[in-house]
Amino acid sequence: MAGTQMDHNYTIMPTSDHTHTVIFLHGRDSKAEEFASEFFESQASDGRTFPEILPGFKWVFPSSKMRLSARFETEMSQWFDIWCVQEPQQRKELQINGLIESIEQVVNVIDNEADHIPKERIFLAGISQGCVTAILTLLLNPMRLAGFIGLSSWLPFEEETMSLAASLKMGDEEGMRSFKVIQMKLSPDATLNRETTPILTTPVFLSHSKDDDVVPESNGDVLYRGLRELGMKVTRKIYEDGGHWINEPQGVDDIVAFIQTLL
Repeated sequence: MAGTQMDHNYTIMPTSDHTHTVIFLHGRDSKAEEFASEFFESQASDGRTFPEILPGFKWVFPSSKMRLSARFETEMSQWFDIWCVQEPQQRKELQINGLIESIEQVVNVIDNEADHIPKERIFLAGISQGCVTAILTLLLNPMRLAGFIGLSSWLPFEEETMSLAASLKMGDEEGMRSFKVIQMKLSPDATLNRETTPILTTPVFLSHSKDDDVVPESNGDVLYRGLRELGMKVTRKIYEDGGHWINEPQGVDDIVAFIQTLL
């Protein structure tokens, strides 16, 4: 399927009247067009692909910058640097600068798309490191989107996020203060308080495969628990196989079912 490359985005236009948009962030060491091509090869149980099932959907695939990997001492396509994907809490300071730039990039993509369609009809999605970037974009910038889709990922800034969840639940300000430290570093123009929580009403779909040899399923468990603790409505699917990718065909069916319940 042919797409168009504009700025840092690779875009697939709808084949019928435009009703919704999915903004989908690729993983580490990938590119927008490469990821889109592979993603659209995934088939549902009836043999159809996402664009065939959802003809009114526009698909926007932002592309990350090339950034230096401190661990591997080389530049690679990544939304932010990270020391260890299996242990994402290690050396968190490496993640900050890339996340600042990438969150701003994603917010701009959302805002540009919102010039054409309401935010309530925009889905934000990501796989692996792209999911981390996308979920932080959502958490740090109060907005109500159509839905969020995250594949094979983990909870960023686990300690601070869980503290925020506890403070929202218990009415104590300490956890909110600790998360605001992260907020001020990553998205200083955003606001976070008990009244501005449209983020928490955005429905979430998460999936992970047990044989994922890049991001352990246990990391996905923490992401699931963390978002639920924040009060978000989360649907989660676990598959026996699929690796660090989308399970076929059931994983495709499940994503489509999630989307269709929100139309």
